Amino acid sequence: MAFPTVLPVSLAALSLLASPSPAPTTPGPVSASVEQCVPAAVQTERSATFTAQMTATASTQRMAIQMEIQEWTPTDPTFHTVIAPGLGVWSQSETGVKIYKFVKQFTNLSAPAAFRALVHYRWLDGRGHTIAHAQRRTPVCQQPAQPLPAQAPAGR
Repeated sequence: MAFPTVLPVSLAALSLLASPSPAPTTPGPVSASVEQCVPAAVQTERSATFTAQMTATASTQRMAIQMEIQEWTPTDPTFHTVIAPGLGVWSQSETGVKIYKFVKQFTNLSAPAAFRALVHYRWLDGRGHTIAHAQRRTPVCQQPAQPLPAQAPAGR
């Protein structure tokens, strides 16, 4: 009768096998909101200001936020991400910040349309590695169609 081979195992290796793997870091609280929505008759005066906020965890060294703007028009079946210079860039907090707030204003909005921000959050360790992440959408900022200017009655 053959017996299985037993290999020597150190106590340190046994303790690694017996201990559960570390739980993933849970993200701190986050929020994403519309701070201001300005509809206007003139396109260059239309704007939406979105705010994102996050709170550090015990192991967080830095935090980062990326904000994208999404647009919906009556001819679109769904929201789509607007591509423009400066959008989709990560903004990082300084080291040791406990609450990080990011505010971004978008101007020159088309109408009729609806706009929202898609916000990505990252909690970073001392080496800049992501230890947790989250994503939220803001409420919508409506830019309604503008009424046509009144016309003078015909024949006069």
